[in-house]
Amino acid sequence: MTPMTQRRLANFRANRRGWWSLWIFTALFLVTLFAEFIANDRPLVARVDGRWFVPVLTDYAESDILADGLPTEADWHDPELVREIAARGWMLWPAIPYAYATVVRDLGRPAPSPPSAKNWLGTDDQARDVMARVIYGFRVSVLFGFTLTIVASALGIAAGAVQGFYGGLTDLLFQRFIEIWSGMPQLFLLIILASVIEPGFWTLLIFLLIFSWMGLTGVVRAEFLRGRNLDYVRAARALGVSDSRLMIRHILPNAMVATLTFLPFILSGSVTVLASLDFLGFGLPPGSPSLGELLSQGKNNLQAPWLAFTGFIVLGGVLTLLIFVGEAVRDAFVPRKLPGGGR
Repeated sequence: MTPMTQRRLANFRANRRGWWSLWIFTALFLVTLFAEFIANDRPLVARVDGRWFVPVLTDYAESDILADGLPTEADWHDPELVREIAARGWMLWPAIPYAYATVVRDLGRPAPSPPSAKNWLGTDDQARDVMARVIYGFRVSVLFGFTLTIVASALGIAAGAVQGFYGGLTDLLFQRFIEIWSGMPQLFLLIILASVIEPGFWTLLIFLLIFSWMGLTGVVRAEFLRGRNLDYVRAARALGVSDSRLMIRHILPNAMVATLTFLPFILSGSVTVLASLDFLGFGLPPGSPSLGELLSQGKNNLQAPWLAFTGFIVLGGVLTLLIFVGEAVRDAFVPRKLPGGGR
């Protein structure tokens, strides 16, 4: 590890708010990656008549579990099946015995129902457990944000590198194209798209990617315009080094310093975009776990304030953590900054 890298890591750790935000966000993300083992309407493991079953990983028919059962998929919340299994063996349920689409039975009151020992964050207007939907929705939002950020940043860095390195007519034409393309009405185009096909995870990702790649182009272009005239780059070109090698090995590392400071903020923007589209009804298909859909339910059910509060706290907390991490990354790459905060 080079001394510069060690100094940057020390600067990052010195920002205690960003350092702990990174660990909290990482822990939440890793936990939600295994959402099926935390919130599911199937047991983790079951033992019936001396045989082992792993319903969380495998689909079983009722006849596979009980000799006199029906040849249909087992409903592990069916009271009759529960009694039979309890008499012949046992089941181990996850902490939340509901998936994001599970309709909770026997609420005792019309949905949405308030938080209780059975449903920690209550249920929504379709009697689905809010806690389970938050866990799955957090995972979907973060995975969507990561995917969009990584792919869009890669395309934007490549476009900015070509602009800045070659300059001249290439740069001029690229800039005019970006000016025209960035002026396209994205929301109107998305409404038209939603009227033709049903938006899904990959459909939304590709559509947003078409417009999101321009976020880092300007920063990388400026770094390449500056870096291509440096002495060591001109010397390498005089020695016959290829353009691709000059761009990737000699100029890109310097451009990445400015680029990396923007990535946490771009990630938070990607998460916000998906939540906004789901809130407006142009996001993921109906029934999908989504933080934006939870906010929309809170708006439509003012008599159930726990829906709006839960959506606001979760989405606001995620964005706050990402902003704090972004500030720490920015501090880590500030030139001549010492770990103690001095310069």
